[in-house]
Amino acid sequence: MTRVAVIGAGFGGIAVAHLLRRAGFTELTIFERAGDVGGVWRDNTYPGCACDIPAPLYSYSFALNPNWSQRFPPHTEILEYLRHCVARFGLEPHLRLGAGVAEAAWTGTAWRLTLEDGTTDEFDVLVPATGQLSRPVIPSIPGADDFAGLATHTAGWDPAIDVAGKRVGVIGTGASAIQLVPAIAGVAGRITVFQRTAPWTLPKPNRRYGRARRRLNRALPWLMRASRGGTWALTVVTGRAMTGRPVAKRLVRAVSDVQRFVQARRLRSRVTPDYAMGCKRVLFTGDWYRTLRAPHVNLVTDDILQITGAGVHTVDGAVYDCDVLVYATGFAATEFLTPLRVLGRDGLLLSDAWRDGAYAHLGIAVPGFPNMFLMYGPNTNTGNTSVVYFHEAQARYIVQAVQAIAATGPLEVRPSVAAAFDAEMQRRLSGSVWAGCTSWYRTGSGRVVTNWPGMASEYRARTALLRHADYAELHTELVRD
Repeated sequence: MTRVAVIGAGFGGIAVAHLLRRAGFTELTIFERAGDVGGVWRDNTYPGCACDIPAPLYSYSFALNPNWSQRFPPHTEILEYLRHCVARFGLEPHLRLGAGVAEAAWTGTAWRLTLEDGTTDEFDVLVPATGQLSRPVIPSIPGADDFAGLATHTAGWDPAIDVAGKRVGVIGTGASAIQLVPAIAGVAGRITVFQRTAPWTLPKPNRRYGRARRRLNRALPWLMRASRGGTWALTVVTGRAMTGRPVAKRLVRAVSDVQRFVQARRLRSRVTPDYAMGCKRVLFTGDWYRTLRAPHVNLVTDDILQITGAGVHTVDGAVYDCDVLVYATGFAATEFLTPLRVLGRDGLLLSDAWRDGAYAHLGIAVPGFPNMFLMYGPNTNTGNTSVVYFHEAQARYIVQAVQAIAATGPLEVRPSVAAAFDAEMQRRLSGSVWAGCTSWYRTGSGRVVTNWPGMASEYRARTALLRHADYAELHTELVRD
């Protein structure tokens, strides 16, 4: 029997585990460091946390959910959906919760996993599904350790935090800030938002799904498929805009400009981005600008000089006292698999192979690392549609790879194939909108390692069939390659 280890029990890990099990691979273990499934939807509990992709698309095509309460559901519903999927797919017996993997090493015939508690186990196939948004980033700001109040990253939010009547400082204006600030604006005494760069935004047309709609979804599943198809069509428009199609680009830009003109008013000059739309993540909101205009909310655009025990000092000499300081500063998305230590063929460290930036054939397979296949690997993030769509494509491809391994033995992607794919990605990305500014899509050297350069449909087509010629079965073949 082919033994498969999946690391991570978020959307990606659950998808690949389900499709592997459905294909007959039951010698399957899902290692999860935390005490529950859910990935980012387990870890992010800050007020206002919700999906910014409509739920009909931000769910598995093979497990459409008739019970969403609204088009953009809160994190609690998404987490419950994932728990339901685990139970529905029969994955609970395969879960090892509270089992963090410290190291994975290829022995020449198998992957030896060493857990954080020191125990080891061996598997034929390794599928890291740790995601791109699992390691919070807190910027290095002088004096941060001296802050006397409560400081937290949005990904480390404790539900017990009480901001009622408090002076709250929020550093960052990305996806988490744009949800958090409106959610606490009616509770906090005063909110100061520290903005480095203004985000591009689009309207978030949320709507509630009543009991009648949910009953119809259960009775007529084709309604859910129709809703999913309509949402997909909208993402095609935004996808064409992000990939540089002039008409779509002008249309999406116009919608964003109108939203800012109508809602921002006296703040327009301070919230107008100075970089191309799409270079950083475009954010969906219905109340961000209105919240910033509230009398007890202050938008600060001067750079932070230092943090003291009492609050934040900016370069213009202003001082902002805070009781609570929230870092809405995102994740180390370009540092794939960190801090997991992975050793491949001949003891090659994955961190060394990726010293100049992570890469993988189709974002899935890395030369030098036999029988290892990544979920949500390099260049598989999407700037416009549901990443779950990409997860499903990767999972289907990995099932084919495991079937080939079960039939013929270990597989390793040919170095020439991976190099050609990476060269194509970097060529296409060098002329993309994502190459035009500093963002979490890029490494410090400027290499875009997170995003897919084309449409999602292209990615699905290219991963639909595993090309056996892309892989070598024997070490001697790799030497000749």
